[in-house]
Amino acid sequence: MSYSADKKIVIAIDGYSSCGKSTVAKEIAKQLNYIFIDSGAMYRAVTLLFLRIGILNGKDLNMSALPEILRFIHITFAFNPATSHNDIWLNGENVEQEIRQLSVARNVSQVAAVAEVRRFLVAQQQEMGQSKGIVMDGRDIGTVVFPNAELKIFMTADARIRAKRRYDEMLARKEQVDFEEILANITERDRFDETREESPLRKASDAIVLDNSHMTRDEQFEWILEKVKERIIQT
Repeated sequence: MSYSADKKIVIAIDGYSSCGKSTVAKEIAKQLNYIFIDSGAMYRAVTLLFLRIGILNGKDLNMSALPEILRFIHITFAFNPATSHNDIWLNGENVEQEIRQLSVARNVSQVAAVAEVRRFLVAQQQEMGQSKGIVMDGRDIGTVVFPNAELKIFMTADARIRAKRRYDEMLARKEQVDFEEILANITERDRFDETREESPLRKASDAIVLDNSHMTRDEQFEWILEKVKERIIQT
């Protein structure tokens, strides 16, 4: 059976923070004319809201307020012609840049570990993928959100390399950052993601591992695109 771009599949990309999952996933979606859904951005948007309204303060999260607040959270993605990618909108506000701040990064793993938050966002993600033709990246896409995805990829890279990538990105945005602080944040996020009770980070049994420690973005893109073609031929 020959490859056909008309066939639509679900592509689940999981892995550690700052592996470049979203960057590669966006390019794959653009190439295939698929919908890209950044699940990590969804958790960051919820974290941003919690910080704004004050129910998250340090390690303290007001759990009793969650049910009422979640009812009024509306997250969407909209195409940004300036960047040619989808931006995330929180209750009608474009928060694509705000959710990338270090203050959000410090707290997102804690928020993502809350069962009520995960169930709320997983339900939204599953609804988005019902028609297939999507690329979604995160921590539990292949294990929880789309366990039947036709292609599952698990991305990893050396922690120091990931920290350097994040450091360079933040410097490019003229942010005042410290490399050791970023490395400590990534290391802590890894530990937290791997050990949380609700949907811990783990590789799906049928996922393909991509260690991109020493790969360029173009090399990663071509590697994944080849796997996509193989899966489409097999379906």
